[in-house]
Amino acid sequence: MGPAPEAGHQQSAALGPEPAPRRRRRARGPRPRPFGLRTRLVLAFLLVAAVGCGTTAALTYRAARNAILEQTQNTAVSAFREQVEALNITLPLEAETLRSHALQIAGQGKPRPWRVYTEYGTLRVSSTDRPTSSVITPELRARAKASEAAPHGTFQRVVKNGTPYLTMAVPAAFYAFSAEDRPQPTGLVYYAVLELDEEEANVEAMVTAARDGALPALAIALIPALIASRGVLRPVRELRIAAHNMGRGRLDTRIHAKGSDELSDLARTFNESAAELERSVAELRSAEARARRFASDVSHELRTPLAGMLAVTEVLDEDADAGTLDSDTARAVRLVSAETGRLAVLVEDLMEISRFDARAAELHTDEVDAADCVRKTLQNRHWTDPASVVPYLAPGIRARLDPRRFDVVVANLVGNALRHGGAPVTVRVYEEGDHFVTEVADRGPGIHPDVLPHVFDRFYKADQARTRSAGSGLGLAITLENVHLHGGTVEAANHPDGGAVFTVRMPL
Repeated sequence: MGPAPEAGHQQSAALGPEPAPRRRRRARGPRPRPFGLRTRLVLAFLLVAAVGCGTTAALTYRAARNAILEQTQNTAVSAFREQVEALNITLPLEAETLRSHALQIAGQGKPRPWRVYTEYGTLRVSSTDRPTSSVITPELRARAKASEAAPHGTFQRVVKNGTPYLTMAVPAAFYAFSAEDRPQPTGLVYYAVLELDEEEANVEAMVTAARDGALPALAIALIPALIASRGVLRPVRELRIAAHNMGRGRLDTRIHAKGSDELSDLARTFNESAAELERSVAELRSAEARARRFASDVSHELRTPLAGMLAVTEVLDEDADAGTLDSDTARAVRLVSAETGRLAVLVEDLMEISRFDARAAELHTDEVDAADCVRKTLQNRHWTDPASVVPYLAPGIRARLDPRRFDVVVANLVGNALRHGGAPVTVRVYEEGDHFVTEVADRGPGIHPDVLPHVFDRFYKADQARTRSAGSGLGLAITLENVHLHGGTVEAANHPDGGAVFTVRMPL
């Protein structure tokens, strides 16, 4: 088919009233997502609450633990120092005396009895069966030796096999006197070991209480999270539904805007934009309706004078063919007759297009044989020469369609192929699933790829310089509308072996 596909001759017929409009499907908003904004807001709120509870619990745990351990530590160190100060130490000391001191101090331990160890020179004495304790570290011993001239002593907290201990050391230098009543460095050091398992149990109980209290706190925090997310997401949800409704054509959609926050400003902006869009669309629709009405009125008004002009041109054509007119007059008469016929075709096509635009076109369907319909179309237009048109019509294809409109579809496609393509034109009708296919192919140069997307446009010409043609330029557009009215599709393509192929698919 040539590079400038145009419409073929279009038969006209009066159409009935507009059919009842189809019931619109109820508009529904987008399906909510499982991890939408509401879920993320609630999770973020709970995360902040969890972090706050965790941070508070951690700081509280740290402060309480230090307070408990420091209180026990201060009480134990002070009591241990007082017990050592109360001893009546006279050098030299023997092992029995040291053991007596250890037992005396251990029995008066605060807040609980201690295990007391004494080191004096080479003597190692304990209030228990073991003379030394593995809990006392070399670091504590070194610090005790270094502070032998100081009265306050030293202490250290250690963990041994998962059990916390408080170890204390008090040197007895200021409390040992020589015969001259002068304090002498003696190397005598008293050690006390106190298990902190009770304090650790109290701390663990606090941790458990904090953990058990965090879960109800998070559950309670869920309530304000839902309330807050509801307040934030309500305008967003309304905006989403309003945008969806506008996308479905409901331009009168508005959002109830209240408050003075950013979301309220967004709602007001949306309402202003929607109102402006509704006004613009209303103006465009009004202008389009006026244009359609104008085309329809003009076409209707032209039909009566055109009918008279066609009758006159027929008489003049007969005179020209009879030779009663001179050659110049006969040539002019034939030109006027051809242009008048072309104008009549254009008016009929414009009226048909105006019916489609006004949605006044309707189908008068009947169950027919598709192959017989195509055969009648070819016979009525005298396209029976095998050198021009070759039909391949599968018999027995029954379909419900409007015979007149289907005749227009086939006539436009075949006529377009004969004018702009190359002979022979092949017409095929066959069944494909629950559709039947009508395929019209020619042997011409085909359609340029840049033209293919526009072949069904109204008044489209592949060569813009060709302002005049034999057709009205609306035939393929009317074909497309008729096919869509049947619920079918029509496609234009180029055959790999050359030529253009138009394929029409209609439901059976």
